[in-house]
Amino acid sequence: MVLDSFFSQVYAVVRLIPKGRVTSYGAIAKYLGTARSSRMVGWAMNGAHQVKPKVPAHRVVNRVGMLTGKHHFATPTQMKELLEKEGIKVVKDQVRDFKQLFWDPATELAL
Repeated sequence: MVLDSFFSQVYAVVRLIPKGRVTSYGAIAKYLGTARSSRMVGWAMNGAHQVKPKVPAHRVVNRVGMLTGKHHFATPTQMKELLEKEGIKVVKDQVRDFKQLFWDPATELAL
């Protein structure tokens, strides 16, 4: 199924995000050549909690660093807690210093 293949590609990219860094749904979509499919990346993250090997979905936020996916974690604060455990400060559900912590797969994974 095509959707399974897209989700698998998303998971592969997300697994490459280093600890202490974040990226956005849109950056992943753009890297995969589907720039207008950031919502589909979000759907992939929603289903990532049961995927093996583990997918660090907490490192994917919206384009301004908001924790828009937090409701898809076991508790409403789990996403924030996981980010803070990696040294990322979160204030009012937004990653502080988002631009400095942003990991862009288009540049980081350039061939």
